[in-house]
Amino acid sequence: MVDVDSFIEDAKASIRDQIGDEHAIIALSGGVDSSVAATLAYEAVGEQLTPVYVDTGLMRKGETEQIADTFSFMESLRVVDAEARFFDALEGVIDPEEKRAVIGEQFIREFEREAKDTDAQYLVQGTIYPDRIESEGNIKSHHNVGGLPDVVDFDGIVEPVRDLYKDEVREVARALGLESIIAERMPFPGPGLAVRVLGEVTPEKVEVAREACHIVEDETEKHEPWQAFAAVIGKGTGVKGDNRVHGWIVSVRSVESRDGMTARAQELPWDTLQRIQSRITGTNDNVARVVYDVTHKPPATIEYE
Repeated sequence: MVDVDSFIEDAKASIRDQIGDEHAIIALSGGVDSSVAATLAYEAVGEQLTPVYVDTGLMRKGETEQIADTFSFMESLRVVDAEARFFDALEGVIDPEEKRAVIGEQFIREFEREAKDTDAQYLVQGTIYPDRIESEGNIKSHHNVGGLPDVVDFDGIVEPVRDLYKDEVREVARALGLESIIAERMPFPGPGLAVRVLGEVTPEKVEVAREACHIVEDETEKHEPWQAFAAVIGKGTGVKGDNRVHGWIVSVRSVESRDGMTARAQELPWDTLQRIQSRITGTNDNVARVVYDVTHKPPATIEYE
């Protein structure tokens, strides 16, 4: 395990060395990785850093409001409404890797736009070691690694937690005094709900996934999964009232893991699964059925795309 105190001091020194007297922006998503990277960079270079949260329209339920509140101590925090631009860029895109590439490029363009306003020469990211391993091993590209465009208009990209595993990042988060809602938060994919919607990303499918994910996180919290979520995987027939419907199929996934490199499907109690399906189908008339994914990693990945 990492020596947390030494890591924090070394990371701050490294950030100061890389950025020097220039300005930087930090891609802040609200997950533990980017939150730790943002806090390290903010403590390292202070007013030289502008934290930027991009609301892609693909985030968790209530995410934007929570980020604005949690990180209000960073006076330079910018919240960017980019939902329309992301949905426009994703229109007609079906292939999972193309989705990640489109989202990665759109993120960079948003940060480049913000960087021009603040005269920032560097981009700070919360890339961690498993992100790099999965991208370099062609398991899947991450929006902040393999999903980056070839041309990036920054002097450099700073990744202070790039050599840490998720559990080590959480240790650093606790040592930095981050709130438990951040430090203990389960992982959420950088491309957001776009990779929890199979096929084309549409506002309707994303809203179904957002509400279903909220329900799954709520119902599984007491079982302490590594990660639990829902994905919209297709359409199937169902019955609502006296009517036959052709509605969305939502797949629920809950896994146990140490670092995300491997994972085991969690054996949730039947009554928990029944509450989940009842709430999901009951809150959305367009959901026809709910299924539970029992596949481990490998052979499956944790996320669907």
